[in-house]
Amino acid sequence: MSPFGRAAKRVMDVTASGTALLLGWPALLGVALAIRRDSPGTALFKQERAGRNMKPFVMVKFRTMRTDAEQFGVSPGAPDDPRLTRLGPWLRETSLDELPQLWNILKGDMSLVGPRPLYVSQAREFNDRQRRRLEVRPGLTGLAQVMGRGEVPHEEKLEIDVQYVERMSLWLDLKILWQTLLKGFGRQTAYQKW
Repeated sequence: MSPFGRAAKRVMDVTASGTALLLGWPALLGVALAIRRDSPGTALFKQERAGRNMKPFVMVKFRTMRTDAEQFGVSPGAPDDPRLTRLGPWLRETSLDELPQLWNILKGDMSLVGPRPLYVSQAREFNDRQRRRLEVRPGLTGLAQVMGRGEVPHEEKLEIDVQYVERMSLWLDLKILWQTLLKGFGRQTAYQKW
C-alpha cells in the first residue's frame, strides 16, 4: 500500500471508530451493565496481544468468560463451554464482545481491517511467511473472518492473513467491511478450530 493509501486507511479508522464510539456509547454502556448484572466481575476483559511489528498492546473486549476461568487457556470451542457466562455465547456469536476494540482502533493499536491480533506467545512461533501478518496493524475484522471465521483451521487462517498483507488496498478493505456487514458475524461460528 502506498503512503497515501496508508494515510487514508488511518483516516478511515479514526473517523469510523470515533463516530461509532460517539454515537454508540449508550448501547455499549447497556451491554456493559448487562454483563455486570449477569456475572460477578468487570464488564471489560483486557489482554496483551501482538500488534504491528510485534509491538505488544492491551486489547479490550467485553468479558464473555467467568472471572475464575484461565485467562490464557484454550478459547471456548462451543457455546456450552462451562467457562462462559450466560451472556457469553450470545456476545461471541454476535461479535458484540469485540466492540470495545473501537477504542484500540482510535488509539492506533488496531485498524478496522487486518489480521486478528493473537497472543504474543503465538506470534513468536510464526515462521518467516506467517510473520508477514505483523507488518500491518491487527484488525477488528479481516479477510480470514469473512472467509469463514472460526470454521477456518488456524494454519489456513494465518495464510489468508498473509495474503491480505500482500494484497492490501483501500478497495480490499472496503470489500471486507461490506462483506462483514452483509454476512453478520453471528451467522458463522465464533468458536475456533485450533
